[in-house]
Amino acid sequence: MTPSQTTATSKFLSLVLRHQPHSAYVTLDPAGWVDVSALLAGCARAGKRLSREDLDHIVTTNAKKRFEFSEDGARIRACQGHSVEVDLDYTPQAPPAILYHGTATRFLDSIRAQGLLKMQRHHVHLAEDTKMTMDVGARHGKPVLLTILAAEMQAAGHIFFRSTNGVWLVEHVPVTFLRFS
Repeated sequence: MTPSQTTATSKFLSLVLRHQPHSAYVTLDPAGWVDVSALLAGCARAGKRLSREDLDHIVTTNAKKRFEFSEDGARIRACQGHSVEVDLDYTPQAPPAILYHGTATRFLDSIRAQGLLKMQRHHVHLAEDTKMTMDVGARHGKPVLLTILAAEMQAAGHIFFRSTNGVWLVEHVPVTFLRFS
């Protein structure tokens, strides 16, 4: 699988496992899992032929570690970022003092007014790493790094979760806990 094929297939899997499972003729269970054999058959039916080896390659080489296999390797799911209803069963965790969020400058007026909103997703995504957050922000325009006072948010009653790929998740980041670069 070439790097461009890997990227394109990973994007398709993100679409299927996070937003539109029907696009590969599969149904996610309540925790977001789908049987690997059903996914492979559904991808083929959708014109996106994929082998188990290709799927293994995508899961292990994805820089953002977006996907995970069940312990027995029979099922797969996206680690976070769903717009469809799933319960990933993450337990609340204490975040580090500071977390980051990358966005584009064109969204700053809205963020200054409302804070960070989850929009169509289940949570706002935050990270401990500034490089990845800037890469995310750059996808939508000129990037800017926002600093989140996560420990202060938690002390004020906000609940944080950490996905299996290390992304921090929270319902909303009020403006009072944001610092603009």
